[in-house]
Amino acid sequence: MSEDIAQKYQVLIERFSKSMPDAKSELNFESPFQLLVAVILSAQCTDKRVNMTTPALFAAMPDAAAMARRSVEEIYQYIKSISYPNNKAKHLQAMAQALVEKFSGQVPDNMDDLLQLPGVGRKTASVILICAFNKPAMPVDTHVFRVSNRIGLTINSKTPAETEKILLKHFPEELLPIAHHWLILHGRYVCKAVKPLCENCIITDICEAFNNNH
Repeated sequence: MSEDIAQKYQVLIERFSKSMPDAKSELNFESPFQLLVAVILSAQCTDKRVNMTTPALFAAMPDAAAMARRSVEEIYQYIKSISYPNNKAKHLQAMAQALVEKFSGQVPDNMDDLLQLPGVGRKTASVILICAFNKPAMPVDTHVFRVSNRIGLTINSKTPAETEKILLKHFPEELLPIAHHWLILHGRYVCKAVKPLCENCIITDICEAFNNNH
């Protein structure tokens, strides 16, 4: 790791530790199962919309066993206001049934087992690991991918997998869960895709994009 990149991570960690000491997921959940459902629902959908939808869904189907017993149509009725409800209803039912059949209804706490669940890819599994089990992982969504490239935490990274690898290498393991949330929240509210609010940013001095444009 070159010294200037190491310095960049150091500055970011120091500043975000002070400005976002309690950064965490904006999804509402009370168990690993509820988190898994919420993350599956959040694909191409806002956390706000997911949080409006899940209370009734969780009241009706609080755990994997309850959801596994419901038909795809019944699950659909609870999530129809969310993007791609047909596909997501199928994924949720299959995921709940797999949890019951393979894992006694409990969400597993490791990547290999999580990836066996229908509708669960690497990013979703990583979110479960850090948010439900506080294990080191780095889910890369559009925000994390964009912000990492813009700031220069990654250099010309072409894929989320590449970004994930670099961030895992450079952030201290114990900070990975919160670092993920720092990057997401920064991307969601400050370093936006179309009109980044650079005037509200506390790391412009280490940002490649900002310094290349000013």
